[in-house]
Amino acid sequence: MANGSATLLGARDERSVYVRRMKEIVAEHVEDRGGLDAMSAAEKSLIRRVAVMTIELEKLETRFAEDPTVGERTLDLYNRTAGNLGRLLERLGLKRKEKPPRTIQGHLAAKRRASA
Repeated sequence: MANGSATLLGARDERSVYVRRMKEIVAEHVEDRGGLDAMSAAEKSLIRRVAVMTIELEKLETRFAEDPTVGERTLDLYNRTAGNLGRLLERLGLKRKEKPPRTIQGHLAAKRRASA
């Protein structure tokens, strides 16, 4: 995630639905935090965990929609995961940070770093 491309260590297929969805969620949260350069390592780590929990909650929601009799254990798992996700989001802060406008000098410096 340091350079914005790697999502899951050891992922066999970076094109899988899971990995693509994870990249979408991570990108949204990184943008909300003002970009990778504006984030601490801890924020990056929390965002990865937020993405995983979000995807798992979405999968459970699909199970609820397909089979309303999935049971109390699944609902309990959903509630606990949603609560944990909420706590992670609180740690990150729920306000969006505007990304500062990029200058020509900043753009050229980023290009030099990327090619080095």
